Amino acid sequence: MARTKEFDPEAALQAALELFWRRGYEATSMSDLVEHLGIGRASLYATFGSKHELYLKALERYDRAGLPPIVRELSQPGPALPAVRGVVRRYAAEAMDSRLRLNGCMITNTAAELAPHDPAAARHVERNWDQLETVLHSTLVRAQAQGELPADRDPLTLARMLLVLLQGLRVVGKASSDPARVRDAAEQALALLH
Repeated sequence: MARTKEFDPEAALQAALELFWRRGYEATSMSDLVEHLGIGRASLYATFGSKHELYLKALERYDRAGLPPIVRELSQPGPALPAVRGVVRRYAAEAMDSRLRLNGCMITNTAAELAPHDPAAARHVERNWDQLETVLHSTLVRAQAQGELPADRDPLTLARMLLVLLQGLRVVGKASSDPARVRDAAEQALALLH
C-alpha cells in the first residue's frame, strides 16, 4: 500500500519559493530547505527532485502568480497608455517599498544569478520576458491605433525599452536606498510615451 504524504506539496512549494526568493539559489542549501519546509530530505527529493528542480518549480509558481495580473491590467478595453503608465508606476512603487524591495523580483534575481550559466533558468527568464514584451507591445500597438501614441513611434522598440526599464527598476530598487533614482527613471521613460 502506498504511503500518503505527510505534508502539503503546494504549501511546501510556496515556502521554498519564499526562501529562494529571499536568499537566492546559491545561498539556499538543501539543509536550509529541509529546516524551512519542515520536511525530511528524502521526502523533499521524492516530491520535488533536486534543489535545482525545486527552484525551477518555485520559479514557475512565482511566474504564474505574477504575470497574469499584468496581462489583465494591460488588456483592459479603453485607453491603453494609462494602463502602461499604471504598470510602470506600480513597478516603481514596489521597487521603492521597504517591505518588498529587498527581495526584488524573482525573475530578475534569476536572470542575474543563474541565467548566464544555467540554460533551464535562462529559458524560463526569456519566456517570462517574451510574454511581458508581447503584452506591452500589443498594448502600445493598440495605443497607436487609438491615437494615444504618435504614428512615428515604434511600439516594439518602446515595449523592449519598457521591459528593460521594469527589470532595471527591480535591480536598482533592491540595491539602492535612494527612491528618487527609481521614481525619476520611471517618469522619464513615461515621458517618451507622449
